[in-house]
Amino acid sequence: MVLSRKSQTPSLTPAIISDTVPSPETFNDGLPLPKIIAFDLDYTLWPFWVDTHVTPPLKAKDNNTRSVDRWGESFAFYPDVPSILLSAKSTTPPLTLATASRTSAPDIAISLLKQLHLPTASEAGASSKAASKRAYDIFDYMQIFPGDKKTHFARIQKQSAVSYDEMLFFDDERRNKNVETLGVVFWEVPSGVTRAEVDRGVREWRRRKGREGKES
Repeated sequence: MVLSRKSQTPSLTPAIISDTVPSPETFNDGLPLPKIIAFDLDYTLWPFWVDTHVTPPLKAKDNNTRSVDRWGESFAFYPDVPSILLSAKSTTPPLTLATASRTSAPDIAISLLKQLHLPTASEAGASSKAASKRAYDIFDYMQIFPGDKKTHFARIQKQSAVSYDEMLFFDDERRNKNVETLGVVFWEVPSGVTRAEVDRGVREWRRRKGREGKES
């Protein structure tokens, strides 16, 4: 079997949260935002597949900025991700966040989300974890199970009562674009989530929904 780029176990360093990674511009430009922003996990929020790269048990390291598995392999978010997630909760009103993952190892994914914390810029590099927040706690809705992502979004919609038209989804796999048949706007991130990709995705949602101007 030929291994793809994503089949290789990644070498990771912890995501660094600092003032050098500002919030996405679209979170603060005064223009409309989706009511729900959803993210895939594997190769979207972090650069690995939890069901093939990670071998439990897991142990948090470096103030919960990374986790190591049984073999000492290190796992963390893409660098921009912690700052993006935290800034989403700093908007007025705070954005609603969701995960929609089809991994076959949901227990491992949830363990990682509980171990990986999101320290604020002021505490980056500090020893205290008092103000940090578990990534698990930043999400309002979590759908992590194998299957068609339309099922994930049907559950999110039922739980939230938010229209599909008010949802934006970031995912690295183009096959999951089928959620657009529901009305969700899909934005492909083949190299993972970054601040720039979030801005591009939000602007595409505005364009597609005809909401590129300020609203009263």
